[in-house]
Amino acid sequence: MDLLNTLVDKGLRREVPSREEALAVLATSDDDLLDVVAAAGKVRRHWFGRRVKLNYLVNLKSGLCPEDCSYCSQRLGSQAGILKYTWLKPDEASKAAAAGLAGGAKRVCLVASGRGPTDRDVDRVSDTIKTIKEQNEGVEVCACLGLLSDGQAERLREAGADAYNHNLNTSESTYADITTTHTYADRVDTVHKAHAAGLSACSGLIAGMGESDEDLVDVVFALRELDPDSVPVNFLIPFEGTPLAKEWHLTPQRCLRILAMVRFVCPDVEVRIAGGREVHLRTMQPLALHLANSVFLGDYLTSEGQAGRADLEMIADAGFEVEGTDQVTLPEHRATAQGGCGSHEGAGGCGSHEGAGGCGSHEGAGGCGSHEGAGGCGSHEGAGAGGGVCGSTPAETTTAQAPRTDLVAVRRRGTGTDLAPNA
Repeated sequence: MDLLNTLVDKGLRREVPSREEALAVLATSDDDLLDVVAAAGKVRRHWFGRRVKLNYLVNLKSGLCPEDCSYCSQRLGSQAGILKYTWLKPDEASKAAAAGLAGGAKRVCLVASGRGPTDRDVDRVSDTIKTIKEQNEGVEVCACLGLLSDGQAERLREAGADAYNHNLNTSESTYADITTTHTYADRVDTVHKAHAAGLSACSGLIAGMGESDEDLVDVVFALRELDPDSVPVNFLIPFEGTPLAKEWHLTPQRCLRILAMVRFVCPDVEVRIAGGREVHLRTMQPLALHLANSVFLGDYLTSEGQAGRADLEMIADAGFEVEGTDQVTLPEHRATAQGGCGSHEGAGGCGSHEGAGGCGSHEGAGGCGSHEGAGGCGSHEGAGAGGGVCGSTPAETTTAQAPRTDLVAVRRRGTGTDLAPNA
């Protein structure tokens, strides 16, 4: 297929495809799906080999969010029966992080629900970052706390944070359809603040909220312009008790095409499969590893994920290897550009630099990337699968399947409970 040959050539040269080419990837048929995966897989292997980075979420504060993000189980007015608790103490958070690191995770993503942190909240999280770093040598730490005020990103960086996650979620033209309590511009501003502070920026999207193909391409091209080191791709988890509970439109094939499109547009960036992979990719998850080079291990913020051991077995069976703490995630040109993790000016030196904390790439739960909750958090683990809120007809409904509500389970173990975590 000429389209795929062209996209592979562009991906190997880090050349941006055209919007028409990106849209054409989403419009390919199921008959061409394996060809699409194989083509995008060439680009993924060129920049990242067969390494898979593991990330682990720690939900520092769950529920009770004042924001109204339609996809989120922690939103204002949510009736989802999720765990609700206030800030974890530093030792509690470090203990939770250690479980994920023992399971093979390289990065810990610290997430808190809410519009954004107060200065006191930044102090809390800074203490937590320092504790985790002191007790776990070589760990990368990403924070995902919502919208940042001036100076807060710098304070997190000084405390030892390697990265900051804040997702765009959807296109600028449809953003107001999913959230009214903050704006798309607010999110862009927070990503800029992370960049300026020298943090490795992580920003991604949520697929399946009723957006059109054009919306998906719009948000991915906007992300490329922001130049994050990591792009988490979430697939909506339709939680009962949220406005999108009845929205089920994604198929495994659709999810794979979305991941392939992201890889072609962002060839040398850490692409993370975030929330909703178990619900929507299901048995097709191993194929997604040919497109993305990063996943979350174990459970998400408020929902259960695949068993950690099953994740490790899947990675090995598919012929991939878990990325070690001694390996640099990003390609050298990104890891060393401007002295830091990305290609952005002023990046503070996290990629491959000795003693830099090993930022490598980013966290969503990117780390965050998948955070279903947290109105300002940005990546919302629950994002995926369902749609119907962004205003346009879902691009693919002809092969709609019965809703797999049996795969949507509220997290009842790990952080905030007395039960052992899934790691």
